[in-house]
Amino acid sequence: MTYKWTRRGFGLIAMAALSTTALSIPAAFADEVITIGISAPMSGAAATWGLGMEYTAKEAAKAINDAGGITVDGKKYTFNVIAYDNKYNAAEGSKVAQTLLSRDNAQFVIGVGTAPVKALQSLTERKGVLLFSTAWGRDIKGPKFPLTFTQINTPNEVLVLLYPLVKGQNPNIKTVALLNPNDATGKEVTQAAKENWEKLGVEIVSTDWYERGATEFQPIAAKIAALKPDVVDLGASPAAEGGLVLKELDVIGWKGVKVIGAGTSGEAVVKVAGPAAEQTYMGLAADYDGPEATEVQHALNKGARDVIREPLNVVQMGGYDAIMALKAGIEKANSVDPKKVAEALPTAIIDTSYGKSVFGGMEIYGSPQQLQLPVIVTQVKDGKAVELKRVIPAELQKRLSSN
Repeated sequence: MTYKWTRRGFGLIAMAALSTTALSIPAAFADEVITIGISAPMSGAAATWGLGMEYTAKEAAKAINDAGGITVDGKKYTFNVIAYDNKYNAAEGSKVAQTLLSRDNAQFVIGVGTAPVKALQSLTERKGVLLFSTAWGRDIKGPKFPLTFTQINTPNEVLVLLYPLVKGQNPNIKTVALLNPNDATGKEVTQAAKENWEKLGVEIVSTDWYERGATEFQPIAAKIAALKPDVVDLGASPAAEGGLVLKELDVIGWKGVKVIGAGTSGEAVVKVAGPAAEQTYMGLAADYDGPEATEVQHALNKGARDVIREPLNVVQMGGYDAIMALKAGIEKANSVDPKKVAEALPTAIIDTSYGKSVFGGMEIYGSPQQLQLPVIVTQVKDGKAVELKRVIPAELQKRLSSN
C-alpha cells in the first residue's frame, strides 16, 4: 500500500472529521459530489459500531478527497459521507433507508446490523443502489442481490477457523451452550455455530436467545451453568450484553471456556465483565495497535482513541474498507453508475486497511460479493484482546498472485 500521509498528518485529518453530518469538500475538487449514506446504530448497546463506522468512513473519504478525488471519464468527483441512527432494528432501519434513498438520493450506502440491513436492502436492490454491508446473514448475498457486497468477515469465514483453534487449545471440550440476541443476526449466528461445533463433534446442550438491550442475565446464566457445558458461546452478543453474561456466569462459579464469535472489542467486554472476561475467545476483534496491524490501521486506531474515546474494532474498520472498495469499483468501471460499479467490483484490486484485497466467495454465496480479508482470532489476556492468529484466505492469496 502506498499512502502519503504520516501518522501525525493522519491525526490532524482525524480531528478535522469530527462533524457527524457531512464532510467539507475542497472547492478545487468539487466538480461533482458522490453522496455515501450510512445506516448504523448510533445509540443503544451497539452504538459503538455505528460511531466508529462513521469515523473510519469519513477518514477514508477525506483522504481520497485530499488526494484529488476520483476522475471518471474526465470529470472529477469527491466523496461526501452522511450517517443516520438505525438503532439496530428493522423498524428504524426502514426509516433510515427511506431517508437515504428518497431524501438524500444516495446511490451508494453502507449498512450495519442484519435486521436493518435487510430493511435497507429491500429498497437498494429495487432502486439500483449499491449496498456495502457488515451483516452476517448468508442469504443477503448471491445472484438474487447483485448490488449487495459485504466488507467484513462473516460466520462463514470466521467460525470455520475460530472453533477449531479453540478446540485445539482445549482438547477436552465435548459440550457447548449457545446464547444469542433474539433477532435476525442472532438466528444467523446460531445456525452457523451449530453447524461448525457439530463438525468438530461438540454436542449442543442448549440454544437460547435474549432481547437486545436486556440488562438482567442472572436467570439465563443460572440455567446455562446448571447444564455444566464445557463452552459457553455468546455468538453475536455485543460487548455490553456479553460482558454481563460473563459476569453472572463468574458469580455463579462456572469456569469453562468462553467464546464470543462476533466479539469485536476485548476492552469493551472487560469494561463490563472485569476479570470475568479473561481468556474469552473472539472472532471479530483485532489489535490495531499490535505488530500485525498495518500503518493505516495504526493511524486510524490512534485517531479513534482521540475522537470516539476507544480503539477500533473489525466492524468499525469496515467503514474505511467500504469507501476504498467503492473508489476501486468506480475507477475500474470508469463510471459512477451503481450497476456498472457492481459489475466491476469483482475484478477490482482494493487498497483496504489490511492491504490489497478482492471480492470473492463464489463457492459459498454463488457470486463474488464477499471481501476477502484476514481472519483474526483473539483472546482476552490481561484485559486486552491479543491476536492469536491472523490467517490470509487462500482465495485472496491466489487472486493476488495472479495479478
